Amino acid sequence: MRHNKKFNHLGRTSAHRAAMLSNMASSLIKHKRIFTTTAKAKALRKFIEPLITKSKDDSTHSRRIVFSTLQDKYAVTELFQEVAKRIGDRPGGYTRILKTGNRLGDNAAMCFIELVDYNENMLKDSSKKTQKTRRSRRKAVDTPTVAQVAAPVVEEAAAPLQEAEAAPQETEAAPQETEEKTEE
Repeated sequence: MRHNKKFNHLGRTSAHRAAMLSNMASSLIKHKRIFTTTAKAKALRKFIEPLITKSKDDSTHSRRIVFSTLQDKYAVTELFQEVAKRIGDRPGGYTRILKTGNRLGDNAAMCFIELVDYNENMLKDSSKKTQKTRRSRRKAVDTPTVAQVAAPVVEEAAAPLQEAEAAPQETEAAPQETEEKTEE
């Protein structure tokens, strides 16, 4: 049974794993995007999102808590001054994982992990999207039937035919008149 075995150990001891995640979190805060394996990115997401939530409250206590896990004063300063301003209104989901395929050497699944509010390409795409409404598949009461829609189309298609039928009669009548004039 898998009782109380929620997180990925990543094949490392507890101290090694904590140091690795701390370094990766500092790099992510400084560079806004890092390239790593998918397993490490998923572990990092669980590690860094509570720290980013703490950074919304800029107090000495929260700074000390974040510093105790990151152990990098430049990353803590960056987190509380710049990152916290951008994510202040976001209720969660501060990171995004974009899978990039497998690594050549050992076929490990690779990905980018990035801070959501710092990818300008994704922000431009999300602003262009329009709100879509849900539509029912049931027939509405005032929806026109096929016959109602087809009737004007049939009339429009028939009008040139009627004109074409009338036009040859006139052209046939004209040569007869000319023949009569020549005979006189």
